Amino acid sequence: MAQEAGGSGAALQWTGEAADLARAGGAPHLGSYGLVRRALVTLHDGNAASTITLARLAQSGGLPPRMRGLAAQREAQGHALVGDERACLRSLDRARTLLTGDSAHDEAGPTIGTTHVSDPAAMTTGWCLYDLGRPNAAAELLDRECGRLPSHALRTRTRYGFRRSLAHATSGEVEHACTIAGELLGMMPAVPSATVNSDVRRLARELSRSRSSWPVRDLQPALAQVPTPTQGW
Repeated sequence: MAQEAGGSGAALQWTGEAADLARAGGAPHLGSYGLVRRALVTLHDGNAASTITLARLAQSGGLPPRMRGLAAQREAQGHALVGDERACLRSLDRARTLLTGDSAHDEAGPTIGTTHVSDPAAMTTGWCLYDLGRPNAAAELLDRECGRLPSHALRTRTRYGFRRSLAHATSGEVEHACTIAGELLGMMPAVPSATVNSDVRRLARELSRSRSSWPVRDLQPALAQVPTPTQGW
């Protein structure tokens, strides 16, 4: 809640406390998963070095394959932020192996991480390709994976959908990007998210390059309503 409200510091604090409680309660794996959650906070703050470091720490030891796979995905996103394509793709390959192996599906207990994304490694690859400066490839992959999301998964659809719109806008497909964003903006009041808002603001800046386009002019007032970061936490 703190993270989605834009309170990165509070999010890191609460995540740390949750990890300590998990370890004290006899669930050390969940405690280590706190590192993956912390890496998500630093990722959205644009801190690639911390994201990579935390994600690597979460891949050590005897953690279950799914947790290590999710950590490898986060490491890939950190490498993508700094444009290290080789390291990013290596991490994505490792994540794919861990998340699709037989042992990943045999783990007992509740499923850790998203349950709405059918192929997390593929979706994360699309996310990373945008940061690596390959928006065409990102748009193609995100089109496919977003099409597989269930209709009721509003937060997941907005989170990846705006990244998809951003990829299309950067690829020069401005009208299509506006169509995607226009559908998603109506969902945002139901799932307010500071992390999603950051990509919406990026989309607004990208679309501002095409102010002469009528779809952009029609969409700009709605994009302008997206809140800016606050210090509410």
